[in-house]
Amino acid sequence: MKSQGNTPRFPVLIADEDLNFRKHVFDDPKVLGRQLIEAAGGHPVDEHAAIAILPNGDFEDIRLDESYDLRGRGVEKVLVARSDRSFKFKIDDADLEWPRACISGFVLRKLAKLPPNYNLWQEIPGQHDKKITDTDVINLADAGVERFVSLIDQTTEGDALPSKDQIYLSGHGYKFEVVSEGGNTGIILKNHALPDGKFNHTAADVLILLPRGYPDCPPDMFYVAPKLTLAGTGQVPKACTVDLRFGGRVWQR
Repeated sequence: MKSQGNTPRFPVLIADEDLNFRKHVFDDPKVLGRQLIEAAGGHPVDEHAAIAILPNGDFEDIRLDESYDLRGRGVEKVLVARSDRSFKFKIDDADLEWPRACISGFVLRKLAKLPPNYNLWQEIPGQHDKKITDTDVINLADAGVERFVSLIDQTTEGDALPSKDQIYLSGHGYKFEVVSEGGNTGIILKNHALPDGKFNHTAADVLILLPRGYPDCPPDMFYVAPKLTLAGTGQVPKACTVDLRFGGRVWQR
């Protein structure tokens, strides 16, 4: 930020480990990492770390004697915490660091800047992804870089659809909805294109009911709406005469 009048003043927002930001103002546009720590009340200075929070959401270490320019990046934000090292992790495509081995789900979700209808999931190799809640505590000191993904929460009951499935569907251009009703959960693929000239409609919604135990137990059939008939004869396709009421609609099996 540019200085005003004859008195140069350069603001920076410094956060504690709970991401509570307080405004501090420096006369010099270039400050050392240790000055940022001192401004935040960190003592002894060499037992604290200063991490710049960049406009794109990434983090950047500021060494104690490294000069940090408060000009030209917009509103400067810095995290100060007592630590002798930082722990790296990723949220979506952002590379982040945290000055503690453990981080709460609350802080992670705050760092991710999630919209109200989004949730954060932790990728766990060889296991199902884990949904992160505010009260979870994640150990960033485990081997490898912890990875988290933010996904829209489309379920109304529970966490029926694993994040990997959501990523796959979104990545392949499917528009989908997760609906729960009466203890059953279904995935609805919206406006799915049908083979040319085969049916009386060119597209239909496709319902796949998830059995209990999914994904270990796979689905075994699907349903469509609106009702389909063969374009050539007007007849209902063979073995497709069963109706199912689900999610306020009638589906053809």
